Amino acid sequence: MVDKIIEINLLYDFYAQLLTEKQQEVIRLYHSENFSLSEIGDEFSISRQGVYDTLKNAEKALFEYEAKLGLVEKFTHTSNLIAMANKQIDSLINESTDNKDKLQDLKKIISQLTDDNAN
Repeated sequence: MVDKIIEINLLYDFYAQLLTEKQQEVIRLYHSENFSLSEIGDEFSISRQGVYDTLKNAEKALFEYEAKLGLVEKFTHTSNLIAMANKQIDSLINESTDNKDKLQDLKKIISQLTDDNAN
């Protein structure tokens, strides 16, 4: 259950702008603010079933966008590769003093790349 919520929130971070404003707000209220379907229904003056349908349609759309565009998968893959590179650099820094400065510079470059990708 928690994994699905995390996955939906990650998909939302990437694809929210492709949803309607109502879908965005329903997902945000339900998954981020922990509103119940009834509370969201009160906010929008719609039935609990209407909120449920909007929520499920929005979630389905997020998964479809990911299936077509694959941005979350690419981001995750790149993040994993960067973590592996950082681990290797740390290992080399600990093993050798010869190129320590160059390796530290390389870590700074990788750090800047990850900071740029996060924004």
